[in-house]
Amino acid sequence: MAVFPPIPMIRKNAIVRKLKKYGAVSPETAKTLAEIGLVNPNGFKRITQKLIQKGVICQADDGKYFKEV
Repeated sequence: MAVFPPIPMIRKNAIVRKLKKYGAVSPETAKTLAEIGLVNPNGFKRITQKLIQKGVICQADDGKYFKEV
């Protein structure tokens, strides 16, 4: 029987990985989730909010996201 990681974990990893890949590392270089090619960027809003609350990613004043390095 195959074991797969839960969807929220996959989503979290994809957001962080893609923000880094697209150079979204500061408020000036922040990107929307659509700009980084995230599938269904408006889905799973609760996951995105948890990442912000935990300090994993940041949200710029214009609503875009970035991952500080």
